[in-house]
This record gives sequence, C-alpha cells and structure tokens, in this order.
Amino acid sequence: MAQPQPDAPQSLYAAREPVFPKKVYGRFRNLKWAILVVTLGIYYLTPWIRWDRGPNLPDQAVLLDLANRRFFFFWIEIWPYEFYFVAGLLVMAGLGLFLFTSALGRVWCGYACPQTVWTDLFILVERWIEGDRNARLRLQRQKRWDFRKVRLRLTKWITWLLIAVATGGAWVFYFTDAPTLLRDLFMMNAHPVAYTTIAVLTATTFGFGGFAREQICIYACPWPRIQAAMMDEDTLVVGYREWRGEPRKHSKEVKAGEPQGDCIDCMACVNVCPVGIDIRDGQQLECITCALCIDACDDIMAKIGKPRGLIDYMALTDEQAERAGKAPKPIIKHILRPRTIMYTTLWALVGFGLIFALFIRPDIDVTVSPVRNPTFVIMSDGTIRNTYEVRILNKHGEDRPFRVSVTGNPSIRVQIEGSPYETVAVPADSTFNQRVYLQAPPGSDAAQNERTDVHIWIEDISNGDRAHKATVFNGRTN
Repeated sequence: MAQPQPDAPQSLYAAREPVFPKKVYGRFRNLKWAILVVTLGIYYLTPWIRWDRGPNLPDQAVLLDLANRRFFFFWIEIWPYEFYFVAGLLVMAGLGLFLFTSALGRVWCGYACPQTVWTDLFILVERWIEGDRNARLRLQRQKRWDFRKVRLRLTKWITWLLIAVATGGAWVFYFTDAPTLLRDLFMMNAHPVAYTTIAVLTATTFGFGGFAREQICIYACPWPRIQAAMMDEDTLVVGYREWRGEPRKHSKEVKAGEPQGDCIDCMACVNVCPVGIDIRDGQQLECITCALCIDACDDIMAKIGKPRGLIDYMALTDEQAERAGKAPKPIIKHILRPRTIMYTTLWALVGFGLIFALFIRPDIDVTVSPVRNPTFVIMSDGTIRNTYEVRILNKHGEDRPFRVSVTGNPSIRVQIEGSPYETVAVPADSTFNQRVYLQAPPGSDAAQNERTDVHIWIEDISNGDRAHKATVFNGRTN
C-alpha cells in the first residue's frame, strides 16, 4: 500500500499583488488634491523665499544653518542654546497628530503624510502615461516586452526619477543658500554631502513612491500599530454600513424574494483603494482613512438612486445606534469629547508657552567660564587676579558696544584683556569671546578670602539692556 505523501510546507510569505487604484471623483478626492498641491508647493518653493535680514546675515526666509548652528524662520532666529523652541515644536506636532487621530482616525496618513502625498503624485503620473486602472492592469499582465510597453515604462520611470531628484534637491536647499547651492550643483562645485543627500533621497523617493507604495504604510510605518492607543468608540473612521448594504445584490447567497441590501457588489470601493483592501470586511490595520472609497460608493449610490453614505465616516457608537434604528450623534459631539479636549488643551499650552518665551527672550546674553589653571595669580604688587572667559551674545543686526562690570565686592575691579577700557565691541548677530580679568588689591577682603561670590555684568551702551552671570572670585588664603 502506497504511503501518503506528506503535505508540502505552507509558505509564510505571499508575493505582492500590485495595486492600481482607479480614478475617482468626489469631495474627498478634491480635498486630497488640494492638500497635495499645498504641501508640495510649500516643500519645493519655501527655500526660494527671500528675506532681508541686513548685512552679514543670510537672505533666505527658512534656513537650517548647521555651519553656524542657527535656524532662521522668517523674522525668527533660533540660536543653539534655544533648541527648546525646536523641541517644543516637535511636541506640538506630536500632540497635533494625537488630536487628529483621536478625532478622525488615521487621517494624517490618508491626506498629509509624505509617503501618501508622493505616492499620489506618482500614481497621477502613472495614470497620465499608462492610462486608468484597467489599462495599467493589462500592461502589467502583459508578459511580452514590446516597443509600446518599453516606451511607456521608460517614460514613467524617467518622470518618476525627475520628481525624485527634485525632491532630494529641494531638501538640501533648506540647509544653505538655495541659489548659490543650485549654481554649485550644476557647476559640480558643491560639497560631496549635498550630492550624497540628493542621491539617497532620490533613491528612497523613487523606490517608496513608485514601487513600495502601500507596503510602506502596511509594513514599514509603525503608526498603524500605535494609533489604537489614541482612538476609542467615538473616533470617526471610514466604515461600511453593513446593516444597510447586506445582503448584497447579485449575491449567489440571496434567494428569490428575500430583501436585498443597497450594496450591488460593484467593487468600486476596492478598485479605488490605494492600499487594495475591501472596507466592507470591517476595520483593518491597512486602512489609511483616505475616504476615496466614500467618493466611489457615493457615486454608485447616486447612479442607482440610493441614499449616499453606504460607506462613510462613522464611529462605533453610531453603528450601534443605527442598528437599533436611532439617529447617530452629531459630528461635533464625536470631536468634542474629553480625550480631544485634553489633547487640544495640551497643544495650546505648549504653543502659548513657546510664543511667550519667544517674546520675552533677551537680545543679549552672557556666559562666564573661570580659567582654573591657575586658579589665581599674584601680581608683583600683591594684587590677586582671576581670569575669566566671557562670551557675549549680540542678537542685534548691528555692531554694539558693551560695558563689562562686576558686583559683589566693591574692592574688585575689571580689566579687559588688550584694552585700557571696560568696554568691548561685539559684531552684529554673533557671539564674541573676550578674556576678562578681575583684580583685588592686597589686603582687601576679596584678596584674603578663599571664595567671594560675584556677578559679572554686561550692558549694551546703545540702549541700556543688561545681562549677568554669577561666578566666584578666588582669593589667597594664609
């Protein structure tokens, strides 16, 4: 008797099925087009906006000046020690993402995520060149590479590559003067880091937007696994009204004479989905809440004379109410609830805090570092001298004279290295290092005490603004 053959081991992996979304019209598709134009316009055009800051400062409105460790944003200038402004903006971005997710689910992914925006742009190019969904499917399934297929694919890939190069090029323009860098790039005089950055971003944009597409959203992005922590039963997400659509018309399971639902199983919602899922199967991790299936379904419902909204934004509480024949909650009640109010309050507090800190920050600052080797020096006449490195920050757009003084002990005097005066000129919009000596005459309390607490002051002679730092004067002990 023949022995039964063991079953072949089951594969844990499946080949990717390319997704070719069908063109769709509707209010959500129009909203996505508007966001795409605005976000790409901001990304590509912002480095070219000029902003006059006066002499010796860059004229680019938005600039991450890593060489000088400063961030320029129109009239705002962020210095290295003010990095808390950047940290605050990142906190606000995170809280804003939590807020939108709590209110509308994965709406960031569906409308404004860079992966979504560039994928939409690449699909638009693909549709222009190869045709709509059916034409692209036929071309994909065509095994023979004839002249037409080669021509269409090369045209599409070259266009994608040009977009990818523009994407990488736009990014590096944020870190140095854009017109100068553009000239250097074409003259092959730019820094190798610029070419490397453009090459990396070109490759990732070309690969992620053109080929990976939904794979990035499903497998690479961690947000789908995290978003559930910000959502609850009142979160508005894209859903299918199963109690209204089932049983589907033309379904083999429907017997003659039985009532039928509004869904005609036309697959329009599936054909327009950029991640290739069927929303009628319920909530799924892959759904990016782009709502294109709503546009597609509403169009079909209008054609067959049925009410719109078979697929719509809804909450779990709405589903339970509608199944019981009750009216759903107003949208405002879904949005204004304790969770979203908490996120909004935190977001506003951080924002107000940053604005307050921006308006009260001084235009001058000083840091003092005592020179410890040696701790003090005894001059020929018995005077005790301490040395300090004083760093003066002048945020004004012009050179300013500063007077240096000391308080804490009336016997201590200030001497500026290399100058007989107690003033120092600090260049515009820069930090100036100046060596300063504090001297105590012999026999004074400061000279005899081991430590004397003092404050080193700087005063802007032009307008009287002052700043100070506490330090210690070291005296001679017997």
